[in-house]
Amino acid sequence: MNIALKRPGRSLAAIAIVSTVVLAGCADSGDTGETTTATATDTTTATEAASDSEEGRGPITFAMGKNDTDKITPIIEKWNAQNPDEQVTLRELAGEADAQRETLVQSLQAGNSDYDVMALDVVWTADFAANQWLAPLTGDLEVDTSDLLQSTVDSATYNGTLYALPQNTNGQLLFRNTELIPEAPTNWAELEASCAGLETDCLTLQLKQYEGLTVNTVGFMEGWGGSVLSDAGDVTVDSDQAKEGLQALVDAYENGTISSASTSATEEETNLAFVGGDTAYAINWPYMYTNAEGETSEVAGKFEVQPLVGKDGVGVSTLGGYNNGININSENKRTALDFIKFIINEENQTSFAEASFPPVLASIYEDDALVEQFPYLPALKESLENAAPRPVSPFYTAVSKAIQDNAYAALTAGKSVDDATADMKAAIEQASR
Repeated sequence: MNIALKRPGRSLAAIAIVSTVVLAGCADSGDTGETTTATATDTTTATEAASDSEEGRGPITFAMGKNDTDKITPIIEKWNAQNPDEQVTLRELAGEADAQRETLVQSLQAGNSDYDVMALDVVWTADFAANQWLAPLTGDLEVDTSDLLQSTVDSATYNGTLYALPQNTNGQLLFRNTELIPEAPTNWAELEASCAGLETDCLTLQLKQYEGLTVNTVGFMEGWGGSVLSDAGDVTVDSDQAKEGLQALVDAYENGTISSASTSATEEETNLAFVGGDTAYAINWPYMYTNAEGETSEVAGKFEVQPLVGKDGVGVSTLGGYNNGININSENKRTALDFIKFIINEENQTSFAEASFPPVLASIYEDDALVEQFPYLPALKESLENAAPRPVSPFYTAVSKAIQDNAYAALTAGKSVDDATADMKAAIEQASR
């Protein structure tokens, strides 16, 4: 099963190489906030050395969508109490992802340093890196990521370079009503077979024409061994394996394994269907666990979660979450770096877990006390370890639209999988030119 980082095509790689060189050059001088020229007669005094150590430090701003700032606010307050000369100011962005991105892009295109650190949706990292808006985390900004879940590090990496530090993550889970389906399936065929004779819907997931459709289409392609982009950068969405995954999705919708309601479902409709006892299985994010255990839930005490299932075993979830990138124009990159590292220390990552905000620090998923409180953590860790980033491309919006348009036509309008994947490939290649 191929879960490696997917990279853009050859034309994108050329862009990335230029971006990497330019960004690396900017980072060397940007860390200090100024450029100095040394001569053979220069000497470094103790005073000058002390001054150097202060460069790149000072108050910073942190920008994040307002829907999740309640998780980061206590961390900012702790940081500010410990660092009175390097205060962090939170700038709340709109709740909608598109509006968040627009605000950031307008500022970055103007060369502003309004935001020193930006909480980026994982799919924006490559785009922002290719546009030379992020300081690469190399050299003086290098970070040790060995304690983080590797899939999250992959999501923050573009063209072999780390451009952001993962903050939190998210992976899909398969929820199962144990009263209707007592035994957990180990692969897709077992899931389909387990639904025979049900009087309720079998499986509900997000197939409405929006980003959720991209997520689930890519998940099926990856779960059958395919991919949208290969490691070498070629568009592989029309490979035999990718076609097989999309065909499995289409067939399951046509034969009723996947509920007809799914093509109108977002995460919330999926949540309502499962919590209401109207579907035996559901694919959704971990937040639904709390709802399913709630007082008004029809499935409280009679459901279990596990990683997604694919053709031959554990399936492939795509990743959600935020990556924290440092503005290439920030004058206080060293403080910015220390702050994003502070966010991923054990105490703060534990607070994320307690707020059902999946952490990126791998050890948190093995904390016995947390697992007792949040029984889904082991399944979520396995899901994340088998997860794949969505296609890493500066043109992700166009990639996602190509997938959505053609997958939806295959599901609802009789478009053949061959034609759908061929048209996906053509649109993705056109976007990269």
